[in-house]
Amino acid sequence: MPTRSGEHLADRLADQLRRAGAHEVRHAAGLDELADLVDAATQPVLVTGADLVAHTAVLRHLATSPVGPTVALVLTDPPGDGHTAVREERGQVVGAGPAQALDGEATGVFGGALRVGVDDLPSLAAAARAAAAGVVPVGAPSAAVPPPAGPAVDRLFAGLAGLGVLTFAQRVRLLVAHRVGDPAGLAAAEAAVAAVDEDRAELKLSVKERDDFFTTFFVSTWSPYVTKASAKLGLGPTAVTMISVAFAVAAAVLFGTGGRLALVAGAVLLYLGFVLDCVDGQVARYTRHFSAWGGWLDTMADRAKEYVVYAGLGYGATQAGFRYGWALAIAAITLQTVRHMTDTWYGVLHDEAARRPKAVGTAGGGIGDKLNAASNRVQADTGSVSYWLKRTVVFPIGERWALIAITVALFGPLVSLYAVLAWGVLAFAYTGALRTLRARWMRVPVLDTVDATLHRDDGPLARLLPALRPVGPLALAVVAALGPAALLVAALLTRDGAEVPWWAVPVALLVLLVAGLGAGATHAGPLDWLVPAALRAGEFLFAIGVGVVGDVPPWLIFGYVFVLTLHHYDLTARLEKRQSAPPLHGGTLGWDGRSVLLALAAIVGFAGIGMATLGTYLLVVFVGSVALAWVVLPARAARASVGLVGAGGRSPG
Repeated sequence: MPTRSGEHLADRLADQLRRAGAHEVRHAAGLDELADLVDAATQPVLVTGADLVAHTAVLRHLATSPVGPTVALVLTDPPGDGHTAVREERGQVVGAGPAQALDGEATGVFGGALRVGVDDLPSLAAAARAAAAGVVPVGAPSAAVPPPAGPAVDRLFAGLAGLGVLTFAQRVRLLVAHRVGDPAGLAAAEAAVAAVDEDRAELKLSVKERDDFFTTFFVSTWSPYVTKASAKLGLGPTAVTMISVAFAVAAAVLFGTGGRLALVAGAVLLYLGFVLDCVDGQVARYTRHFSAWGGWLDTMADRAKEYVVYAGLGYGATQAGFRYGWALAIAAITLQTVRHMTDTWYGVLHDEAARRPKAVGTAGGGIGDKLNAASNRVQADTGSVSYWLKRTVVFPIGERWALIAITVALFGPLVSLYAVLAWGVLAFAYTGALRTLRARWMRVPVLDTVDATLHRDDGPLARLLPALRPVGPLALAVVAALGPAALLVAALLTRDGAEVPWWAVPVALLVLLVAGLGAGATHAGPLDWLVPAALRAGEFLFAIGVGVVGDVPPWLIFGYVFVLTLHHYDLTARLEKRQSAPPLHGGTLGWDGRSVLLALAAIVGFAGIGMATLGTYLLVVFVGSVALAWVVLPARAARASVGLVGAGGRSPG
């Protein structure tokens, strides 16, 4: 069909694809020809039908989406003849086919465009050939929906979904995209596209669609102006992140300095630092500059900033005359890290449940079913009081930074630490109880889908221990954490009196090592997603207990735990970005190896020296691992790629 400018719609789409970043644009006469083109591809492939009218930004967002390698455009339009309906859950396409085949559970319609990652290209070629032949793709589940008898791109997408390829949904929101079938529909779609300011819409889209209460009403209302200014100044997401880190460090220093003026100034810097923390992601979305390094750095910087602030509060409270200021800071960093471990793995649990929807609800309803239904109702009621209460009670990052800024400015570091701990404990109890009930209802294993040894952070000793399968890895990890907890309690109770018996440390270590008996067991239980958090709690409590028993300075204990959090957040950041283990992961010794070394240092009377030495060693390994992963190894890969091309070979994708 000719557009209002006189060119054919397919030609305009080809030009838009080039402006969206496509290196080469080809017109495929049919699905068999498409399959041949895909077979020769070494980079991600963007496929569109010839009936799509959209802003160029829609195609650019699809091409650069960071959510996953394979992404499909999903619209809210009613499905036309032969168009593929989509059922989406947690941003993933979990069902695709004719609308009637989805039993009224369709949440959108395929928008006629998708980006397919390199690893999924063989599946795309198989789906294209199967759709051309009008059959269910080879390897698709027996219950797969046959391709609809409609446009080729719809049959292709339905076949790809039938093969079980993990596909993420890309929504349009403020931009415009429509599939058209006649000149009248084309004219209406072109008018809708022309009515929207593309750049202004992209700036608004840089703000997260759903965020927490404080961020939504006290940051996102004006942060887009900062985003626009940053883009004009040429500041990329990484630069904004580093400025945010500088603000947080300055705030921590002011909190430690004390004095009303310093505390108020620190609170203001903390707020501005959080604004910039939001802006770095907005700049990335606005400029479409995404990278694995940027995502990793953002995750690591968020936690490092928060924990540096805890250190400033702990030092400030101690300087103000409170004996246990550092103890509160240590409690805060431990609580927040264990909470984050549960948050990470519960998110993985939900994503896995979305990919296997038939596993949900197999327990026959009950309290878990009711909790799930209630949660979905509240989440759907966007903007209601119950919606905001649910998002606020879990104590997200925006609320944490707001609470710290307000309490430290009005009352001081001590009250701020107490407030963070009180709300954090309540939030942990609330989310832990509800998530446990829902997880038991879902009955979806998570840790058996990844490298459990890596994410447990097992060392050589744990891997050598026999597997005590009948008990289960979670029960063993919980029991193991009780020994260090008892050691810490005993050390605190005898702080001003008799000494803790010399044998308490080795006994607590032996109890902690019980967790190693679950290392070789299958982590397929409905609650085994809690194992990493339980192991972190056990290791942290043991290190703190050893520090108290050995009269290690509290700031040194905090520093050691801080280094441990960097190591563990590195693992979770790589999990979220679907990356492999850190290059020097074996050198971190595992939770078991580190605990044994600390115990030996305490037994011989050098707990402080041992903790300082081990912490320094782990920090050096962490920095070396970062340098290898993000600088050295990519540079080697780039040189190898250039060498292949220069020698007449073909550069790998």
